[in-house]
Amino acid sequence: MPQMAQRFLWRRIWTLSTKDVRCLPASTAATPSSSFSASLKPPAARPSFLSPSHAAPRCPPHTSSHRGVSFNVQDDKDFAERVINSQLPVLIDFHACWCGPCKILGPRLEKAIGKQKGRVAMAKVDIDEHTDLAIKYGVTAVPTVIGMRGGKVVGEFVGLKDDTDLDSFVNRIIGI
Repeated sequence: MPQMAQRFLWRRIWTLSTKDVRCLPASTAATPSSSFSASLKPPAARPSFLSPSHAAPRCPPHTSSHRGVSFNVQDDKDFAERVINSQLPVLIDFHACWCGPCKILGPRLEKAIGKQKGRVAMAKVDIDEHTDLAIKYGVTAVPTVIGMRGGKVVGEFVGLKDDTDLDSFVNRIIGI
């Protein structure tokens, strides 16, 4: 068993090392005339697989066929202007890129909002980018959806809902 663990460790080290070499700029990569060890930079200058250029991609921007009704929150000032000071009721979708249920709920919310023909807006808040907002509104799990009207929270739910429940939630936030 220890021999198997050792092989696994060596395989893991080799895989990470070859990824780092493949990620080096062409000018520093090994050329046929140079030796492998001569082409590597000192460890401090070598790119890491954890460096920002090799980090996991950020969430793709959510697109919506209902452009002015749904938007991604950019920062605290944007949140205050477009959500708290909004004349329309606003649904706030707290989500994360890595959250499977969030990816399912997002389009359903868009559809429920679209049915209202501009009577309600939807703000999308990525909890990894806006942790302070998630903490401020008590978000402990994603997806969390909070309904606001006049800058005050008037309803919320956590997790997935079917289309009928989403429609009734949106109607309740609007005041229908």
